[in-house]
Amino acid sequence: MPAPERLPAAAVTPQEVEQLLTTGSLAVRGRLTGASNAVFYATVTAEGRSTGCVYKPVAGEQPLWDFPDGTLAAREVAAGEVCRAMGWELVPPTVLREGPHGPGMCQQWVGPPPPGAEGPGGEDRAGSADDADDGTAVPVTAPAGHLPSGTTATADPGAATAEAGGPAVQSLLALVDGDEPGPGWRAVGYAQVAPDRTALLVHADDPDLRRLAVLDAVINNADRKGGHLLTAAGGGLRAIDHGVTFHTENKLRTLLWGWAGEPLDAEAHEALAALDARLADGEPTAARLARLVSPRELAALRARVAALRADGVHPLPGGDWPAVPWPPV
Repeated sequence: MPAPERLPAAAVTPQEVEQLLTTGSLAVRGRLTGASNAVFYATVTAEGRSTGCVYKPVAGEQPLWDFPDGTLAAREVAAGEVCRAMGWELVPPTVLREGPHGPGMCQQWVGPPPPGAEGPGGEDRAGSADDADDGTAVPVTAPAGHLPSGTTATADPGAATAEAGGPAVQSLLALVDGDEPGPGWRAVGYAQVAPDRTALLVHADDPDLRRLAVLDAVINNADRKGGHLLTAAGGGLRAIDHGVTFHTENKLRTLLWGWAGEPLDAEAHEALAALDARLADGEPTAARLARLVSPRELAALRARVAALRADGVHPLPGGDWPAVPWPPV
């Protein structure tokens, strides 16, 4: 039997990828180590086409004190819905579906398969479909960046590189000595990196990062780390791990504070206007989100969008909630 055709990212629409993720046969190839929740690398195959994916079963979610149990997978899907409604493709195609370990989130994998795992097209096998049947899976190592240990912070941002599920790319985050971020970088704040040393945490002055900063403010992302930033095969930023989002209280915690207090650009205003319209009662986006988050959370989402449009600026850190996650990766 010929191996299934590997799905080329540039040849299909996100909707086609979502269809494959939803209807394809899901086979677990290994469990990714280093995550607090159960995370599996898997493949989905249908009609001779296949793609790698991340599968996070609801049953593997660890309870959190501030989020309802069993809701993280739906929040990841909701983040993708909001991103698409804003006209952006920053979040890889993401669906809710049944899997070998019960219902969960299934998201297209960004980059080549993790070392030791079988990817679509017949790479070396780390597990088999049978692994999912008996509740076991072979541990595999994710490329740096696909789990919360990822983008490398360095004291030389001009030469920084990071593995992001693919070839080395210019780092989006860095730690630098001194008080100025340098051309092409935005300052976040000072970090204590040793008992007798502080460094300036910076991120790239990058248009995709700026879009992501707006998206995170909209979905109230409580955990935007460097390891959540990936580079797609065809270029462009992709962002993952959106389980702690859509809380009704302000919990924005991110590394992307470089534009805080600055006016939103024209593209952000257009994206927020498009989202605002799609959040109206009776709109398909609003109906889908109503199945993924609570009524109070949907109302809070609408309020955040309205506030961002009215204020016209990137939000500032505030409140008792820690504004920056640490460590940054």
